[in-house]
Amino acid sequence: MSESEGEHRWTKVLPPVLVCALLWGSAFPGIKAVYQIWASSGIEAGASECWWFAGVRFTLAGLMLLAVAKRPFAEFRATPKLALLGFTATQAFGQYLLFYLAISIASGSLAGLLSSAGSFWWMLLGPLVAGVAWPTRWQWSAIAVGGLGVALAAGTAPHAAGAGNPWLGTLLLLGSTGLGTLGLVQFAALRKTIGARAATGFSLFGGGLGLLLVGARAFPEAARLMPPHAIGLTLWLAFVSAAAFGLWNHLSTLHPMPLLAGNRFLIPLCATMESMLFLGERPGWGFACGAALILGSLVALQRGSTLGGKAGG
Repeated sequence: MSESEGEHRWTKVLPPVLVCALLWGSAFPGIKAVYQIWASSGIEAGASECWWFAGVRFTLAGLMLLAVAKRPFAEFRATPKLALLGFTATQAFGQYLLFYLAISIASGSLAGLLSSAGSFWWMLLGPLVAGVAWPTRWQWSAIAVGGLGVALAAGTAPHAAGAGNPWLGTLLLLGSTGLGTLGLVQFAALRKTIGARAATGFSLFGGGLGLLLVGARAFPEAARLMPPHAIGLTLWLAFVSAAAFGLWNHLSTLHPMPLLAGNRFLIPLCATMESMLFLGERPGWGFACGAALILGSLVALQRGSTLGGKAGG
């Protein structure tokens, strides 16, 4: 039976993947909205404030996931602690240390678009760290086209409020997705002793605590940083992480990962469109062309790839 039939037909795969993409996509304008609340209150958000905010979100998200995991503490005891620590350091702490700083200086639409970079990183890092095959000549061409699209999108990104340095934001976003890709590689070594939901829950919780620690200078400003509207958005963002990761992990037990990976282009597409819709960003033709190059190359890569794991904002 083909993938278009039976349990793996597109009508069973696409709708829940689209839900994940819409949830993750809403995180980009959600984060930018909190930054805009701070700006309207006269708060000049620096790195400490961004990291403290991220720490609050992911600590809550980790607790949400652990609350719905089946036997998280039994799995934790059975899992090598250094391996789990490495997964936490890349997938949660390192990835979002760079991401939250990046999105404070880059537009939401650019950040959403560059969430696709994890797929390019996998093609480059997979042969080195996971022993997968090197990209074919066709895939190298797709990577080059994607790189051209990144340069074009970064150079013509919309300069919305708080989006004053798209090039630095691009570098930070690329570094963030690179660390996230390394996290996927490390997670593969944990699967024998811990489920995806529990592993992600501990990762987000531990990474969140680490982000709170590096953002500790912002603690005295907690009341100003978290007015009612910001609290509501933070709770939503925590739910987004927990729900999208939980659903994606569940889907990974039902469908082949290459099949799911083929739909990953929906994540940057939804993130970019939701940022434009909710933040009022109006990219020009240059950004649109860059987005088309990135998404086109992403689809070309994923059609024959064996990507797996999770993606998020």
